[in-house]
Formats: sequence, C-alpha cells, structure tokens
Amino acid sequence: MTVSQDAPDGPVVRVAAGSTHRADASAVAEAAREAAETTTVRETGPTGAEALEPLLLVTTAEGTAFHARPSPDAVADAVAAAEDGTAADGADAFVAAADHGDGSALPTPEDGPLSVGRRRALRRCGWADPADPPAESLRETVRDDPEGARTAMRRLGLLGRGRGDARADEPVAGGWETAREAEGDSVLVVNANDADERNRTDRTLTEGDAGGVVDAAMAVGHLLDAEDVVVYAGEESLATERLSAAVSRYRDEHGEAPQMSVGPDRYIAGEPTMALESLEGNDRLEARLRPPGPETHGLHGRPTVIHTPRTLLQVREALLRPENFDGDDADPGTRLLTVTGEVDAPATVELPTGASLRTAAAAVDRETTKMAIVGGQFGGVTRRLDHAVSAPALDGANLGTEGVVELFGDDRCALATVGSRARFASEENCGRCVPCREGTKQLTDLLRDIYAGDYDDDVVRELTRTMRTTSTCDFGRSAARTVETAMTAFEAEFEAHAEGRCPSGQCESKL
Repeated sequence: MTVSQDAPDGPVVRVAAGSTHRADASAVAEAAREAAETTTVRETGPTGAEALEPLLLVTTAEGTAFHARPSPDAVADAVAAAEDGTAADGADAFVAAADHGDGSALPTPEDGPLSVGRRRALRRCGWADPADPPAESLRETVRDDPEGARTAMRRLGLLGRGRGDARADEPVAGGWETAREAEGDSVLVVNANDADERNRTDRTLTEGDAGGVVDAAMAVGHLLDAEDVVVYAGEESLATERLSAAVSRYRDEHGEAPQMSVGPDRYIAGEPTMALESLEGNDRLEARLRPPGPETHGLHGRPTVIHTPRTLLQVREALLRPENFDGDDADPGTRLLTVTGEVDAPATVELPTGASLRTAAAAVDRETTKMAIVGGQFGGVTRRLDHAVSAPALDGANLGTEGVVELFGDDRCALATVGSRARFASEENCGRCVPCREGTKQLTDLLRDIYAGDYDDDVVRELTRTMRTTSTCDFGRSAARTVETAMTAFEAEFEAHAEGRCPSGQCESKL
C-alpha cells in the first residue's frame, strides 16, 4: 500500500454521504469526533455508491480503509485503530489498493461499486470538502491562453451532457463560438436544477464537488468572454446549499464568483429554455421556440451558453488532464450514469463512452433483468444491456442519453410502467405546443384503452411519430420514445393485455 500524502501529520477520517443519508452521516461524524484524539474528521459528499453510505474512510500512512455503514461502536474502533496504526484491521473494512497519487482524489478499491468505471469527473466526490475550490484552478490555467483552450476543445469535439444542457449530445465548442460571435454581452448558465429523482448524476457532482463545478464554470465563462456566470439550482436542497457555499469560498479566494439563483422543483424547470424562463422570473414556464437558440438569444435576450455540471467537469478534465481523455471518438470522455430501478440502492458511476450499459449494471446488486429504461423519466425501453454508453450508440438504439439506467425484474409490467409515465407527461408538460400538450393526453387514453381490449398498434405508433417529430422541445419527443420502444420490445405483452392477460401479473386488478 502506498503512503497517502493527504495525512502527513496524523490520521484523517472522512465521512462520505449525500442528501439521502445526510442524517446518518452526521451521526457517524459526531461519533468519530468524540473518539478522535489526534485524528482529523471531515464530512465530505457522496461517492456515488449509495449502498455503502454513510461511508467512513480512514486514511493513515498505510493507505485508506473503507468502512460501509458503520455503527457508532465500529466508528470508535476504527478511529482508535487508526491512531494505533492498525486502521485496516476492522472486520468490516476493505482497503483501497489504488495509489493515492497526489492525495486530491478518492482512491479506488479493487472491487465493489466504487471499482466500476473511472473516476474522473467524480474524482473529488467523497474525498474533498465539497465547497472547497480545487487546488488546481482551471480558471487560472486557461487565463493565460484562452484561445489555446478553445482550440483544444474544438479539436476534441466534447459533447454536452444531460437534458439540461443546451448543447446536449452536440459539440460544446460550437455553442461557445456562436455565443462569442453574437451581439450583446454573453452569459454562462450552470443548469443544476434536475428534478428527476431517478437521475443522481449532477446531484452527485454538486453535492460532492460543488467547488470543482464553480471553478469549471468560471473558467468556461472566461473562455466565452462572458459578462456573467449564473448558477441555477433547485430550491432547498443539499446541492444548492453546497453550491452556495462554493460560490462564497470562490469569491473569498479569487475576488469574483458566479451569481446564485434558484428555480422551482419541477421536472420541466430543468429544460434549458424553461430554465431561462425561470431565471427571468416568469411564473408560467414554457419551452421557447428554436431557432433562435439560447446562444444567440437567451437570458434577457443576451447570448447564453447553458451547461450542466456534468459537462463543466468534463471540460475541466479535458483541459487539465488531456492525456487521460479517451472514450468513443464520436463522443470523447466519460459519461455518468445512475443505475437505479428495482435495486437495493442506486449507484452513480462514470464510464468511458466505449463501455457498455452492462458494465454500469455491475455497480448494483441485481442478477437478472427483464427490461431496462435508459434515459430517465422518458428513457427508451430495452431488453438488452449490451449498448455502448456513447451518445451516438444510445441514440441509434432509440435510448436516452440523460444518464439513467433503470433495471426491472420479471414482475414489472411494460405497459403499466410506460402508462404511468405517459400520464406524468400529460400532467406535467408546459402546454406550449399542441403535439405535446394534446398528444400526451391522447397517448395516455390510448394506453388505457388497451386494458378494455382496444389496441390499435398503427394508431399509437402514428401518434408517437407525430409527437417525436413535431414537439417543440425534448419533453414531447422523449415521452413518445418511451412508448415506442416499449411497444417494440414487448409487443406480445401489449397484445396480451388487449386479450385480458397481464403476463407479469402486475395488472390483474385492471383486467
């Protein structure tokens, strides 16, 4: 085991957890402080592996021992052992075999959920104080040669990540150039308001490395020659709390910082143009027609670039550590995925874009899967997990790239699952365009009719085609995708319901 450079003067105990286990993490941290004599105790953010949280990390000169969900007695024993020089002896501990490197990133164990994928955007999550600016500032790195950084991003072809990014699955450098060439003072908006509870990707980053997100945002703002950088987050969340703290600390250290703004806790509020509506103070959120896009006519009519935390930390990694930047040539870098559904605990992992969905599924305890929904609230339905996680591969399979993989077993009904999501779409859409507003209502009714024996495959498919090709924003287009892909993957189940049978047994009371 290599010597950690993070604890030269004594043991360091970290308690890593996100908002789901915040109360438990506070109790673990308090138990550690009560037991500590020479040990430094720090509370950090989530690692992405919720099954392990709260996670106690005990770092000594021998390395780091990981204790998952420790009891108060186990915490006291772990701290005492660290101070005695036997930190890895606990029966519930497993030891990170990876090199600590410069001590700035979470060391990776050889097995378990933390061993899945590569921790690049996630590198500080669970290890650093979430609100602290990184020691290596990207803003300072690009200050002297902004054109060189812009050129590097153009050559790399990095794509935007997540539905909240205005350049989702498109090269970010193109949006930067458009905004810089447009008339008016440009703005960068950090869209950290994703209210899809399934998707823990941006939430893991903002709860675990808000300081890194703010540093990357200020760097990109500099590359855009932006007059303003705005962080847009949800109401009353741990992510917002830590972003606010990170903004304050960045201002204290550098004399400048982004502005903070909060938006409603609604699914539609994370759509890029509806985020702009919220930032402008409009009570009614509606998707904006495009063109013109935000890069030419955005916040208060100014050229506006909108990126998610995932995108910004990809930019940070690409410019600071280009030697590690790989993945699919058409989608370079890594993709964050939250694996959830019928699992004991969700896990957020980071994979090179050439890896498969099956690799992500290895981070959770689920042996068999009947179906997966890939892409969040309105993801695509599939029976297979052998798709690459790159945007072109997922798009080619009619799956979503939003960063969620939901796994379901044999007792999950495909019709009931997509029916509930169609109903959500009919209730939560913004109402701006007819194909989405009326199409989601009609789609919900057509799916209900199947239970009464009325199933017309062609009518349903024509409606989903219309929604997919004519809706103003991704809300209507992706709502159609969920039903389309389910009908293709589970055609026999749809027909069975029309005949009065639910093969999974979930819908017996409706038939």
